[in-house]
Amino acid sequence: MCFCWRVDMGTVDEKVEVAIESGDEEMEILFSGTSSPTRRKAVNFDLESETSPLSSSNHSHMNTSSDHLTNSWIVKRMEMSPFRTFYIVLIRAKINILLPFGPLAILLHYFTGKHVWVFFFSLVGIIPLAERLGYATEQLAFYTGPTAGGLLNATFGNATEMIISIYALKSGMVRVVQQSLLGSILSNMLLVLGFSFFTGGIVHCKKVQVFNKAAAVVNSGLLLMAVMGIMFPAVLHFTRTEVHFGKSEMALSRFSSCIMLVAYGSYLFFQLKSQDNLYNPIEEVVNNDQEGADEEEAPEITQWEAIGWLAVLTLWISVLSGYLVDAIQGASESLNMPMAFISVILLPIVGNAAEHASAIMFAMKDKLDISLGVAIGSSTQISMFVIPFCVVLGWIMGQPMDLNFQLFETATLFITVLVVAFMLQEGTSNYFKGLMLILCYLIVAASFFVHVDRSSGEFSWKFVLHAKRGSDHSAIVLFITQR
Repeated sequence: MCFCWRVDMGTVDEKVEVAIESGDEEMEILFSGTSSPTRRKAVNFDLESETSPLSSSNHSHMNTSSDHLTNSWIVKRMEMSPFRTFYIVLIRAKINILLPFGPLAILLHYFTGKHVWVFFFSLVGIIPLAERLGYATEQLAFYTGPTAGGLLNATFGNATEMIISIYALKSGMVRVVQQSLLGSILSNMLLVLGFSFFTGGIVHCKKVQVFNKAAAVVNSGLLLMAVMGIMFPAVLHFTRTEVHFGKSEMALSRFSSCIMLVAYGSYLFFQLKSQDNLYNPIEEVVNNDQEGADEEEAPEITQWEAIGWLAVLTLWISVLSGYLVDAIQGASESLNMPMAFISVILLPIVGNAAEHASAIMFAMKDKLDISLGVAIGSSTQISMFVIPFCVVLGWIMGQPMDLNFQLFETATLFITVLVVAFMLQEGTSNYFKGLMLILCYLIVAASFFVHVDRSSGEFSWKFVLHAKRGSDHSAIVLFITQR
């Protein structure tokens, strides 16, 4: 096949004749003015050659498409296998190096009976399980959508605390349940949020970090509502103004718990369905980073694998929680450490260690909305869902679980919520705000270290010890009065 163009060049005699033959590898360009050509040049125009710019651009486009196909969900799902899933969930994460502590705790329980070591090993063994439970929940949320994903995060985000609370309730350790849940709220609002503000402010010291003020205000309002539900039974108890002594306090706690559960359900509907645009994070992401973010959102395991791992991890956490609860009393006596300090400080810090690390990491990446979702959102879940759920569950199990957290614990929670609400009202953060929250948590931890829980056996035991050591009869009279 041959193409020919004829172009007049000024005079009638001059012309340019270009002939291209598709079958040849050469093209001749003839410049003729009179009868003989003045110049002849052979040029290589091989359209199939890989060295042409058009061909190289086409090949690069095809390679880009091929790379995108390789990273697509379909190919990733084809690459999934049971061994690869086992590697992703139980081996790849560095925190999984702590997994052997769980089986060691069980062995120590049966072969040594030393409560201190069983308590310590159980506590450390739960850390990677809690982190992997959160990972499996995130993977399942890819397949269920935002609404069901929010419900999953609400259920499994604090699954460790719920499982420990259920075992403690079953053993009749109501104060351990109350204090551990209170400690989770305090650690999330003061320690986690404080470290998030502090590290984020240090890393981004030349700018003011901002977050969604509207979402923070709604969560602060829910926390104040939870404080109101917890405070009134305590005030009713200590003012001795109950209509039926001992019964009115329990009835009020159960009624308030049901109201709080309804309020939390309404909050989920408001957040996920009705006013979901209120909770959109502030636009801080550059357009160039959107493709990388899309790649990070691809699931690594299938839906049924995520459900299976959720069941396995929840079962294993339940087993370790049983040994942990059984060893708390013995560890407190062996370490000469108050039960209140163990329940309020140690249990929540270790149980939420993975969430703490993730909140700090997001703050360092200048994603404060996610950090607040972990810290304040988790506190809201515990105060408005987990605590009322435990009261209703104790009602079913016949355990006297109520919302009377005693005067010292209630006052601590009330002041903490007020401090955090003032910190969030501007919608900005810096390292000094974080430092103040961390120092507030140190004051709370020191207070619980010297605090004697009057509602447990510690208060009476200390007075018995004092009466036996001394000969002062007033000490014995005081002991009998306090009993």
